[in-house]
Amino acid sequence: MLLRMMRGGQAGAPLILGLIFLFAVLSVLRPVNHDESQYVAAAILARNALPWRDFAYFQTPLQPVLFAPFAVGLGTLAWPGLRMLNAVLGAIAVLMVGRAARAAGATSRMAIIVAGLFAGTDILLFSAGTARNDALPAAALAGALVLIVRAAQGQGSARHALLTGFLLALAAGAKISYAIPAAAYFIWALLDRRHRPVMIALGALPVIALIGWMVAQAPEAARFEMLTFPALAPDQMYRDAGRAFKLSLGFKAIDTLKFLALGTALPAIVAVAARWRRDEQGLARLLDMLILAGLVAAVLPEPTWRQYLLPVLPPLFVRLALLWERTPPARWERIAFAVFFFAGLAPSVEAVVLTAEHGAPMANAVTDGARLTAAMDQQGVSGVVATLSPQYVAATGRAIDPRFAAGPFYFRSHDLLDPASERTLTLVSAKNLDGAALPNAVLVGGDADAEGGDPALEAKLAAWAAPHAVGIARLNGRFTLYVLR
Repeated sequence: MLLRMMRGGQAGAPLILGLIFLFAVLSVLRPVNHDESQYVAAAILARNALPWRDFAYFQTPLQPVLFAPFAVGLGTLAWPGLRMLNAVLGAIAVLMVGRAARAAGATSRMAIIVAGLFAGTDILLFSAGTARNDALPAAALAGALVLIVRAAQGQGSARHALLTGFLLALAAGAKISYAIPAAAYFIWALLDRRHRPVMIALGALPVIALIGWMVAQAPEAARFEMLTFPALAPDQMYRDAGRAFKLSLGFKAIDTLKFLALGTALPAIVAVAARWRRDEQGLARLLDMLILAGLVAAVLPEPTWRQYLLPVLPPLFVRLALLWERTPPARWERIAFAVFFFAGLAPSVEAVVLTAEHGAPMANAVTDGARLTAAMDQQGVSGVVATLSPQYVAATGRAIDPRFAAGPFYFRSHDLLDPASERTLTLVSAKNLDGAALPNAVLVGGDADAEGGDPALEAKLAAWAAPHAVGIARLNGRFTLYVLR
């Protein structure tokens, strides 16, 4: 059924292959983002361990479980390979938005237009170009949207409802914010029985059961990592850095508008809101509800980042297709959308320009991985490696210290857990490094140069490692490898 949903007619295969190619190229060119550390590490560790029980993972746990086989198959190329996988998922999300627009009654031309506008948003381009946990839930939500639209028009079936429930649960199981649009749709389905809520629930049940089983394996870790840490750590970090203003409602509004304006999401919201009609019912109202649910999901975390807005976009661009089929955009509106479209491409164009000066980030990462491998071979490193940038350890084939599976994100926090609780949950913070068990080696330098990285954090890890080092290797003025035992 999923394969049938992905077929897009004669033009479908060239379009999807072209999109995959473009997104894959951008995934090679996108700057390194320090968020990637925890997602690459989780996919690698999950090949023989469970999130929460065996290593920290500050999200719902399905992505590392599903991506682990890919990480195993990709071996030392796991990091660029996982970026490529997200590029494919991003392209699938675009295709599904076009399919949903067609199912809603849009012409092929209009479906291609709105799918292209979606593809040009920086929100999607960033999410599909990095090894984060955004592309998988977006593709699942967009796939579910095709079936939701069909059900709203009386063209659904029990099998469609089962798959809808599974896809929505998959999205929420990969990123917890997607639970809000999933729950909103289920409530809608309870009120409109054409959507078959019982079958939706049955479709979601396998995913819910799997996550429930994983919670039962480590309930304390699941509660802390999925709920407590995300609620407390950002506030602590921004206050410690003297940037608490980023958490204010005013700055959240500014950030939300800024990220929506990098692409056509902002003018699409304005167009839909400006032409909203009270007498519209059915599918239009359902899409409006999903858009609002996505916005709620986006603004709940603190602060607001562009990838948080991704759940808004699939229903938004399908809604735009309905609007423009009824009332085609005026010339000034088309010009405005063109301006915002190219604004959305600006960060990706910048990445291409920077490649000419610094080289492609993923090509550089492969080169760095080869150098690190040679250094570890020379120094006799064969055990676990502690680092705030575990994505680089992946390229060496060495084991990642599971206490550092979250990269810098728990390490920079303080006073959220006592040392005993950290040991129980396989975590360590900078404050509690003294007395922590020594790994075989410590690698520093990878996080400092990443987007959002913090050299001061790396310095704390280096200061802990240096007194215990029996060997030190420095590579290309960036990485330092401390061999401890």
